[in-house]
Amino acid sequence: MADFVVEPSPAIAGRLRVPGDKSISHRAVMFGAIASGTTHVTGFLEGEDCLSTMKAVTQLGVRVQRPGPGEVTVEGVGLHGFQPPAAALDMGNAGTAMRLFMGLLSAQRFDAELVGDASLMRRPMERVAQPLRAMGARIDTEAGRPPVRIRGGARLHGIRYPMPVASAQVKSALLLAGLYAEGETTVVEPAVTRDHTERMLQSFGVDVRARGGTVTVRPPAQLEATRIAVPGDFSSAAFFIVAACIAAREPVLIEGVGVNPTRTGLLEMLALMGADLRLVNHRNAGAEPVADIEIRPARLHGVRVPERLVPLAIDEFPALFVAAACAAGETLVTGAEELRVKESDRIAVMARGLDAVGVRNTVLSDGLRIEGGPIGGGRVDSHGDHRVAMSFAIAGLRATAPIEISDVANVATSFPGFADLARAAGLRLQERA
Repeated sequence: MADFVVEPSPAIAGRLRVPGDKSISHRAVMFGAIASGTTHVTGFLEGEDCLSTMKAVTQLGVRVQRPGPGEVTVEGVGLHGFQPPAAALDMGNAGTAMRLFMGLLSAQRFDAELVGDASLMRRPMERVAQPLRAMGARIDTEAGRPPVRIRGGARLHGIRYPMPVASAQVKSALLLAGLYAEGETTVVEPAVTRDHTERMLQSFGVDVRARGGTVTVRPPAQLEATRIAVPGDFSSAAFFIVAACIAAREPVLIEGVGVNPTRTGLLEMLALMGADLRLVNHRNAGAEPVADIEIRPARLHGVRVPERLVPLAIDEFPALFVAAACAAGETLVTGAEELRVKESDRIAVMARGLDAVGVRNTVLSDGLRIEGGPIGGGRVDSHGDHRVAMSFAIAGLRATAPIEISDVANVATSFPGFADLARAAGLRLQERA
């Protein structure tokens, strides 16, 4: 089992660049697989999660090539060109991949089974399976969890589905199933969630309409292959944004980051806490907005996080909790019960980690109350959650003694090269087998 050991570090500095966006990389390969023609992808995240998606589409008969670092070509087989896989499709640790494939495979003519690693096999899948069944899909789970078994030959029909809980993964699964359904499929969101699926489907020529929290897809005759430039992953940049907020002595610049407004709630949260943040050098990568993020030294103070921002930062809360631990006063997060069903129960696991390094906190059913103050040394169990592991590595910037973080191998699922980039930025981080 791999560990990180982080010694107290004086500061973070420099110009940084993070790997490609995981959410966009997943979708580029999936959508390219069902398009007509060859889709060219640059900036692809070569982390284990996205490689699991790539392996799955090859098992379904799609030819995928990697001509260079971060480059992928996908020779699409069309909407109905998938072939029956010879074995179960292993999603590894990728919850996004499993849930999106549930929608994509619901209308295929063959049976399919989706499995994953020990962590993924504990994660809930019924919130995707139930609305897909309402569309006519034939899906079985085991007590609501994987393995997910999809029986082929189902005829899908479009539905109007008001989501009980905001979730981009549920929305995306239904929109993908809607590509095969008779009639339109409409998803109504209780709060705005990331819209990479809608933007990318439009890039592939699909009629998708989004307005006022309602998204509708009309089944196309085909998807048209395209070129996709994947920007830097905002969720990966989040760790270094927080690191700069708590430990920069001079401006830090993170270059080429995707700043889709459905992803950047963390920036607004940190601004409310007093962070000095600027987006500069705006441009576009296809349908996605991109900018460089400049962070200047500032003092943070505790806030009550507006619940409207929660869905716009759901993957960034482990990093936000570290910022709260370094802020003056109390920070309160509520409305974040979705954190209970991520790679770990991120509310409970982050709370235990904060306890281990001496940060006072109170666990709520849907969030955390954190009292900012000194961070001590200690041993933190990440429970195999990559975002928990990286967040406590960043906490080492303000620690008074070493922090040991156990079970960090899954960092490679989303952020290959994290340790090297962290050291280049100024963290005194060692990897230990």
